[in-house]
Amino acid sequence: MGAPAQLFVVLHGESAAPDPVLHLVAALRQAFPQALIVQPYGPFGSGTARRWIAQASPDAEAYVGLVTQAGAVLADEIRRFQQVHGLKGEQTALAGFSEGAAVVLESVLGDTRLAGRVLLFGTRFATLPQTVPAQTTVHLLHGAADPVAPLEQARQVHGHLAELAGDATLDMASGVGHALHDALIRQAIVRLQTYLPLRSWEAAMGAPAVRVDEYDADDDPQGPSVDGRPLH
Repeated sequence: MGAPAQLFVVLHGESAAPDPVLHLVAALRQAFPQALIVQPYGPFGSGTARRWIAQASPDAEAYVGLVTQAGAVLADEIRRFQQVHGLKGEQTALAGFSEGAAVVLESVLGDTRLAGRVLLFGTRFATLPQTVPAQTTVHLLHGAADPVAPLEQARQVHGHLAELAGDATLDMASGVGHALHDALIRQAIVRLQTYLPLRSWEAAMGAPAVRVDEYDADDDPQGPSVDGRPLH
């Protein structure tokens, strides 16, 4: 096997083993066979109760700072992977579920060239982003019946990113709770293979009006044939 064409880093949720994200890893591997896929373990906790932040069950104020710290640590690790394998941010995609998704988002807010795409599943948002990573497309994928991270939070973040001229999409699956559901995983692959990033659109067509891209993942769209095309 030659040098990898892309880098994917996939983070599990809080108080969990990494196993629940294996379906996502398998789907990425099938769609992008030339990619390097890294699935790190949360550094805190043990066994089936690993997490990304240093404190278990923090209050809302403490959670913001802990996620920011974890995002900075993750960004350092990703830059090391990129350096070792000769990959750039535009060839890098980050994915996370729940707390892992919040950490992924913080990592790209702290380094705007860290990744070209991020996939945020059932995100437990720490706070509304105050800036947007200009070189990153943010894909929000959410269960409409999520009791842990309500869909309305994802809608709020999606709208807020649009107001900041960020590049973001929101995909929902009705009847799905706080889970990495197959419908959301399928839609994530479609997004990676077919979505034209806003920066590419602007280069070709000029700046559009506020772009709101919201889609029902239950529609099970027929994406392109699996070909591992570049993310950007």
